[in-house]
Amino acid sequence: MKKIISVLIITIAGLHSFAQDANVLLQTIKQKLDKVNDYEASGKMKTNVAFLKVPVANIKLYFKKPNRLKIKSEKGISFVPKGAVNLNMSGIIGDDSYTVLDAGNDKIGNTPVRIIKLLPVDDNSDIVLSTLYVDEKNQLVLKARTTTRENGTYELEMSYGKYAAYSLPDKIIFSFNTRDYKLPKGVTFDFDDGSEQKKPADNVKNKKGKAEIVLNSYTINKGVDDAVFK
Repeated sequence: MKKIISVLIITIAGLHSFAQDANVLLQTIKQKLDKVNDYEASGKMKTNVAFLKVPVANIKLYFKKPNRLKIKSEKGISFVPKGAVNLNMSGIIGDDSYTVLDAGNDKIGNTPVRIIKLLPVDDNSDIVLSTLYVDEKNQLVLKARTTTRENGTYELEMSYGKYAAYSLPDKIIFSFNTRDYKLPKGVTFDFDDGSEQKKPADNVKNKKGKAEIVLNSYTINKGVDDAVFK
């Protein structure tokens, strides 16, 4: 009996240790993100949505603490759902209003990753669950999957380069369900089948959408006017 109790104590202690390690890792990532008060980034966005032809656009991506984010394209239109507000990781882990769970280890390509799940403390939070896939060695989030009450489930895949010290990616692949996105009023796109322009709401329902954003430069902590986010 004593042996069983000892094993249980060791197991519980081990789980507690994992949770602590996950918290420490998350705090380290947050410290890198906290270096960034605001930024303006330039790049290109390619949007891939079933049945729709959306042109590649030159974009500007703006961010300002705590969670203000705006994408502006050269054409004034960006086909990105509401969940894109969390394209910056600080939108997901910016506060401590969640319980951290260590979900083990995996790999993304050849890179070992730590899986961390975030459960909101607030039962009324729009976010139901966030799952992070973390490159523990470089303290970078490579993938994040977030399930929300209002905007469905979306996924971010990120690769890093010059701005890794700030946890700012060079490339973002944003995947979402098109049913969770509403086109701006009056906006239509050409269909891949060559048909005339029409309202695509029914045609894209329950389809998968993907936005690939490649950023070639960031201007960090130089100030971003509040008017940008209106």
